[in-house]
Amino acid sequence: MIMESLIRKREIISYLIMGLFMITTHAQNPIFTHVFTADPSPHVWPNDDRLWVYTSHDEPGSNNHYGMTGYHAFSTTDLVNWTDHGRILHLENVEWAESHAWAMDAAYYRGKYYLIYCMKEAGIGLFRTGIARSDFPEGPFTDLGYVKGVEFGQDPALFIDDDGTPYLFWGHDRKCFAAELNEDLMSIKPETYIDLTSQLTHVFEGPWVHKYQGKYYLTYPGLTPRRWPEKMFYAVADKPLGPYEFKDVFIDDFEGQSGTNHGGTVTYKGKDIMFYHSAWLSGGLSETRSVMADYLEYDKNGDIIPIVPSKKGLGNAKRTKTTLLLEAENGFAAGGELYNVIVDTWIEGYSGKGYVTNFDNPYDHVSILAQVAKPAKYRFIVRYASPDGESNHDILINSHQYREFVFPESDVFREIDFGIVELKAGDNLLRIFKRNWKPSQGDLAIDYIKLEQVFED
Repeated sequence: MIMESLIRKREIISYLIMGLFMITTHAQNPIFTHVFTADPSPHVWPNDDRLWVYTSHDEPGSNNHYGMTGYHAFSTTDLVNWTDHGRILHLENVEWAESHAWAMDAAYYRGKYYLIYCMKEAGIGLFRTGIARSDFPEGPFTDLGYVKGVEFGQDPALFIDDDGTPYLFWGHDRKCFAAELNEDLMSIKPETYIDLTSQLTHVFEGPWVHKYQGKYYLTYPGLTPRRWPEKMFYAVADKPLGPYEFKDVFIDDFEGQSGTNHGGTVTYKGKDIMFYHSAWLSGGLSETRSVMADYLEYDKNGDIIPIVPSKKGLGNAKRTKTTLLLEAENGFAAGGELYNVIVDTWIEGYSGKGYVTNFDNPYDHVSILAQVAKPAKYRFIVRYASPDGESNHDILINSHQYREFVFPESDVFREIDFGIVELKAGDNLLRIFKRNWKPSQGDLAIDYIKLEQVFED
């Protein structure tokens, strides 16, 4: 046991060195280096030039997957500069659930954005497939309940076919199921329910369906047989519900992988991309994972060419950079709080759904949640307006008072740079509140907080 422990420690040190090397040499894998993320769900929405990736969230320092409680949304237009829109749904926003915010998917359906996720039902302990909705791709999402007719609905994926028909896929513990959904997405059509397990060699969990040249490709993590870690396999069919013909493994074992794997594909600017996850950022710790991405290619027969994960990923020498953009008005839904302030829209030019204003009394405040993987420095930027004069407010980060912040008079929304701040690993609560001893002329309006990664090369 002592020798095994020493070997494990050496492996972790080796992975940590490898992870540091990958990050400091301007690598593009892992994609997000500021936060632990897994189970990526990539999408391109109608009339939107951005690529969106929805992920689950791993807590820093965790040694299990049971503490997963929420989801994030990311977007980009160039695959190098990314925006983390913060937490978009959390366990505390779902009344019927008690734990296990594991894998999810997203969809655009009849003018609304949907998050399809799994959590364990309170008092029962079974996984359910939940549905949440938003008017905005970045959320936050409001829970609608769970899908009826889906027993043990872990790792859901929602595939909307070209004719608008919605199909749900889910899988767990060496099984995979599928069914057509009713138009409200809240229940399956029982007569379409099918067990796909026997068609998917080595299947374990995490199905995902995409379409290529008229064929339906079902990708999934599997074990060979029940040998961890998971590899990524795929099968092909002529119809969404099969029958499927098993093909092969397309992401085999690789150095620094986590015990699990999970992912999805997307076509962006004419190129197919496979998103998945590893343990590169955490140095080989399977419970704190990081999103990866590589181009997905096919041979002349339509078979997927195996992917060999590399630090290059989607790019060349350019390092990916993520900016946290946290909308003030999202409040509790995004892990923050609106205390004696309101959301308003009369000042034009705001982003999201509005802005926060009416800081009338001492300690009226807006709190915003920022989640990061490791202690790091960030440039702290606030977008605000103060039409009636200069405003004086305090900003606290994790209950530590930095200093008084002065917001100059501004009739329109603009960004102000307040310099560098330090965030700790895990949850960081950023609070902007009215000073209680100094009068403020302006009626301050807070649109969002932006946190830019600071790299020290």
